[in-house]
Amino acid sequence: MTIAVMTADQVAGELRSGMTIGIGGWGSRRKPMALVRAIAASSIADLTVVSYGGPDVGLLIAAGKVRRLVTGFVTLDSIPLEPHFRIARQTGAISLTELDEGMLHWGLLAAANRLPFLPMRAGLGSDVMRVNPQIRTIRSPYADGEEFAAVPALRLDVALVHMNRADHRGNGQYLGPDPYFDDLFCQAADRAFMSCERIVPTAELLSGGPMQSLLINRSMVHGIAETPNGAHFTSCVPDYGRDEEFQALYAGAAASPEGWQDFRETYLTGNEDRYQRAVSAFREDKAEAAEAAGVTGGWA
Repeated sequence: MTIAVMTADQVAGELRSGMTIGIGGWGSRRKPMALVRAIAASSIADLTVVSYGGPDVGLLIAAGKVRRLVTGFVTLDSIPLEPHFRIARQTGAISLTELDEGMLHWGLLAAANRLPFLPMRAGLGSDVMRVNPQIRTIRSPYADGEEFAAVPALRLDVALVHMNRADHRGNGQYLGPDPYFDDLFCQAADRAFMSCERIVPTAELLSGGPMQSLLINRSMVHGIAETPNGAHFTSCVPDYGRDEEFQALYAGAAASPEGWQDFRETYLTGNEDRYQRAVSAFREDKAEAAEAAGVTGGWA
């Protein structure tokens, strides 16, 4: 059995306005950015986004796609606050459900197991319960009688994740240090789509890393997209690290409407191939500037 091989635009075409979508990765690490860029360029709107947030959240907010965000944080890692998220919060442009990171994990786990909720201690006695009055508590039916936060399931219409490698059957492999919660995002969703750096024969997955690195199995996904450099500008270790210079450009552009308009016109009008060509031009310009600075005695 093979899974449909799709383009990023075709994956975006499977989404509908008003959906709840979950996006894998963590902060500015291994985000399915090619899929996110395709959604940002589409006519889809009014989304609820569930994410350990990074530029995926920021880009969709900047494109006017997000109605509600469910998250534990939104960061660019080396830049503490994602700038578009910060602006949206300050202006009240989105609705926010802010959870403890462990509660977000538990909500995905409950949904993956088709449970309405899971009990946990995290959140009790904190402002998480104050800012989320909809979260109930539940008392243990056993002799201990302990009270827990009843974390509701985070059911998703669609999940989007990015892996280092995948095969045509829909098995996905990460090669970096952390699986994050990408498998739970897929299991919590009615449908899931996986982008990857490269589609390879199944035998290469088995020889390319430890068995536990085969995080996504074919029962979890409905389509795959081969998107080389598709997590850019987030990291996709060991294929590439975070593009700190480009991330700084992105964050700086968010500081003004004019700066963002220039960034959007340069990098976000067109398909993924155009984006990657524009990024290559940016890298070439940076390399030429560094070389010139070295020749003239400036910093190298």
